[in-house]
Amino acid sequence: MSPRQLKAGFFVLEWLNIYAVIYYFSYVFFHLRTEFGFGNRENLTFAAANGFLYIFVSWFAGKFGQRRGYFTALYIGFGAMAVALGAGYFLHSLPAQIGVMLLWTAGTCFTWPTLEALTSEGETRQGLVKMLGIYNVVWAGGAALAYFSGGALIETLGPRSLFWFPTILHTAQFVLTLWLHRRSKMLHLHVPADQAPKHSELPPAAPATAKTFLRLAWLANPFAYIAMNTVIPLIPELAIKMNLSTRQAGFVASVWMFARLFAFLGLWSWSGWHYRFGWLATAYGGMIVSFAALLLVPNLVVIIVAQLVFGFAVGLIYYSSLFYSMDVGDTKGEHGGFHEALIGIGLFGGPAVGAITLQLLPSTANAGIWAVSALLVIGLIVLLRLRKAR
Repeated sequence: MSPRQLKAGFFVLEWLNIYAVIYYFSYVFFHLRTEFGFGNRENLTFAAANGFLYIFVSWFAGKFGQRRGYFTALYIGFGAMAVALGAGYFLHSLPAQIGVMLLWTAGTCFTWPTLEALTSEGETRQGLVKMLGIYNVVWAGGAALAYFSGGALIETLGPRSLFWFPTILHTAQFVLTLWLHRRSKMLHLHVPADQAPKHSELPPAAPATAKTFLRLAWLANPFAYIAMNTVIPLIPELAIKMNLSTRQAGFVASVWMFARLFAFLGLWSWSGWHYRFGWLATAYGGMIVSFAALLLVPNLVVIIVAQLVFGFAVGLIYYSSLFYSMDVGDTKGEHGGFHEALIGIGLFGGPAVGAITLQLLPSTANAGIWAVSALLVIGLIVLLRLRKAR
């Protein structure tokens, strides 16, 4: 098995991971609404708890994988995720479901930084662009397909498939990791000399420029996840307003994920956006406008158009953060962990602001959405000031 074939195995792990993650975490909010009567405030609080834990465990997990080994981190991650959701199938109380989510989240934190690092290790700069392009397309495609098909699958397989179906996927990942680990012992993760590009179309950025854009992207990406992780818990309520079934909500609300996938395909094939602030700032502004339109205007056409803009915007912001994280410095695991920790800030911040606002202003329609929109505007101001200062 060649290094490229080994990395193909990592991409299989990545696809299985994102499908299982989206299947569980996107549709658990429908489950909470049905089983426990959750509304927007409760769903946002549940999502905020997930994000809060994600901040700290992913940062630790990135360092753990760098020091103790990537495969060890994957064993911990996939094992914890399988155990958590397997137990969730038999547990029906709300405290138990919260515990399931927290253990599953902790396991998830060990997977993404590690898969990012395994994708990037041993690559030339041109190879890094190719590998990250494949990585982003694989997970974005899996996410879009999972959300698009998830509602129909849950209606077909039954509501308890929310737990047993991703458990099967996580178990398969654990077994595949064992197999890949054995094969990897015969290889080092590097590009052989005869496979390495003879030249690169991507001259390295100046160190000062690279570090500046790394900080800008690290600032923007949490705000993108603030927006994304506010949208997902509110989809069940939006489905009620639009009179959509779970199956139909999966079809309609997956548009932005497909738009993000196409954004990744375009950004992978064209490198002109690298270290160009205009692209990052434009994407951020588009994200704010489309986020508000998506959740505040109950019109199907507006919702679909807003999702197209939203998907392209968050796609560029995420791609910037991951590319600059892997392009600057050699500690791929630690940088991947920090990249994911910043995502955790977004996973926590958006739902937390929304939930707190709904708690303080329960009678004000859409108060949480307006509060998160204001937070996104503050992020844009900080982004522009940081760029100007540097």
